[in-house]
Amino acid sequence: MIIELALALLAQDWRVIDGDTVQIGEERIRLIDIDTPELRGADCDAERLLGQRAAERLAALLQGRDIVIERTGTDVYGRTLARLRVDGRDAGALLVAEGYAVEWSGRRHDWCAGQRRTQ
Repeated sequence: MIIELALALLAQDWRVIDGDTVQIGEERIRLIDIDTPELRGADCDAERLLGQRAAERLAALLQGRDIVIERTGTDVYGRTLARLRVDGRDAGALLVAEGYAVEWSGRRHDWCAGQRRTQ
């Protein structure tokens, strides 16, 4: 079951955790069907930089826009799994189209292919 909630989010109401996770009030929302580079726990410097860019882009997409949250459940970490629609467009699909994310394949993408790994 998909539950929708339309919000006009103010800057103090939300924050981007990383490129595929947002906190709105007390609720952490994990965007479904995408994978973005990690900020914390990145395997290489290139992944960390890409993760920062993905988080910044997601923040820019959400800033001052009407957001619809389509909740689909929760993950093993207790985060809400959802699709965020920004002005009617899927934020995750936009991140994929712009190169900040990849479609979720069932496991984490290797953002460090050919890069020196962090210790």
